[in-house]
Amino acid sequence: MFVLIILVLCSTIFVLAVTHKGAGKALSGRGYKEYRLGDYSHWLQNRVNNYEKWRRIKTCLQYSKVCMPTIGNHDASNAPAHLFYSKRLSAIQSGCCKPPDWCNFTYVSPTYWNKPTEAELPYTTTDCALWQNDPNVLCLDCESCKAGILDNLKSTWKKAAIVNTVFLKCLTVVYAIGCCAFRNTRKDDSWKRPPSGFVVQ
Repeated sequence: MFVLIILVLCSTIFVLAVTHKGAGKALSGRGYKEYRLGDYSHWLQNRVNNYEKWRRIKTCLQYSKVCMPTIGNHDASNAPAHLFYSKRLSAIQSGCCKPPDWCNFTYVSPTYWNKPTEAELPYTTTDCALWQNDPNVLCLDCESCKAGILDNLKSTWKKAAIVNTVFLKCLTVVYAIGCCAFRNTRKDDSWKRPPSGFVVQ
């Protein structure tokens, strides 16, 4: 049981270490947050920057149709801009299904945006250039999408860390009780055992 306690403790410390950085940035007048890859730990960044791993993740996103939005009871294709901007999007939807707000794209529909001229694009144009109005592409190759995935993973892992912490406390209590019982048993055995050289008739 001691080994199990050490393993749970190490895994919990690791999870907390790699998830302590990174969070969505609240935007004025927006119901959603924006996510930047550089805000997360290097270990997590390396996971999504691996080409093969990201290709598999992107395929899952495409098949799960996370970017098929409906805004309230409105058809997504006709959703007005103010309704979209007030929508509470998940980290994945915000990062993968729309261009980052700093790109200054013009809203047409939740998955269709008009790009500004090159002169109007901000100096950080990587994600802005990667955006496509193709529903199978959108911003799935953007760093903001990878950041959204990491934020979702971070939330899941933190919940797991909480469960691990509770489990660890229970294990520690059980282990401590077991150790006390074992010591008491040894003391009882020692008290009942006759002294050395004493012969019981």
